[in-house]
Amino acid sequence: MPKIIGKSLHEHRQMTRQRLFTALSTLMAERGFDTITLADIAATAGVGRTAVYNHFPDKEALLLGFITHETEEYARRLERALDGVDEPVEQLRTYIRQQAQLSRMFHLAPGPDLRTVLSRPTLQRLREHAEIVESILRRILTEGIRTGEFPDQDIDPTVQLVNACLSGRLIPEEPVARERAVRAAERFVLRAVGAREAAA
Repeated sequence: MPKIIGKSLHEHRQMTRQRLFTALSTLMAERGFDTITLADIAATAGVGRTAVYNHFPDKEALLLGFITHETEEYARRLERALDGVDEPVEQLRTYIRQQAQLSRMFHLAPGPDLRTVLSRPTLQRLREHAEIVESILRRILTEGIRTGEFPDQDIDPTVQLVNACLSGRLIPEEPVARERAVRAAERFVLRAVGAREAAA
């Protein structure tokens, strides 16, 4: 019988899932998702292969579980950062800075783009999770238009363009260079959406 980690079966399952997520993240930073096997993930996580199958039937399901977990956690952090920020322009600045902190793993991992190696159902599920974060940006833009901080505009393509701009940026690790890059992203996005403060 495998050793139970944690104080209960529920805690054991949660800790095992977290180990699997951490292992997948580590491996994807090193090589493409298409070259990673469940055996690789199990070995990196320090669990048996049976433990992996107890949680996920295949590696696409594991990837989906990982991205779901990360997206939901990020959305919670973003909402906490926005709590108490009332002005739409400042909310957008906060959104930009939070986006700059995101890992670029899914954009920059070695190997083929994930969109070329995942099944259509999995891609659709990933798209649904991306909409969790997009809905926050959509809310900020809608309020900014309502209050006159942003000019009237078609919100759906604006959301796509803003996120494409932010997710495609390489934010340096060095603190001074990082701050310069984030400020440049702020100025660019605020001008792009026609923020009144940026145009002044």
